[in-house]
Amino acid sequence: MARSKTASPSISEMREFASFSGDEQAYITRSLDVFMGRGDAFKDWSGTSPAAIRSQYIAYRELRGLRASIPATDVLDGMAPFIGALVRISAQDLAAEQLGSFSAFRFLYERLLGAEARPYLPAAFVGAAALPQVRPERRRALLQSLSEAAATAPAWSPREPAFYPERIEDEGLEDRAA
Repeated sequence: MARSKTASPSISEMREFASFSGDEQAYITRSLDVFMGRGDAFKDWSGTSPAAIRSQYIAYRELRGLRASIPATDVLDGMAPFIGALVRISAQDLAAEQLGSFSAFRFLYERLLGAEARPYLPAAFVGAAALPQVRPERRRALLQSLSEAAATAPAWSPREPAFYPERIEDEGLEDRAA
């Protein structure tokens, strides 16, 4: 019984990840590789522009400090530097046009910042998606992807994410298919 309670959140997170497009899955995985220092992103993601990976490395360095400075939700002190930096980094991710919905954005940022940041993610998403650095057509689709329930949630789960997707090498898969 205890086993199913711990497995259930992971399975639900895996299902959510599987519901994202292939581009979203690849971007989330690459972003986590960059943030967590898993392998050599320049080599592992050689099909991606080195400039795009480099800009992610630079932006994501700031996330460690943000993770340690998430303001309490019942005070306004410390919110401006936190939300300003989060919107700026989020805008870079959204402008890359690989995340097509709030769900994919939330999935990634829950893993980058932790559960404590969940209440701030709708505001960061809307702020970033509304910036002129995001093309107008893309901006509309992104903003429409934020459900009323997510935008007005009275509370967010304090449970930390359990599933962190990793890249699977293609080489061994081709041999098995033959």
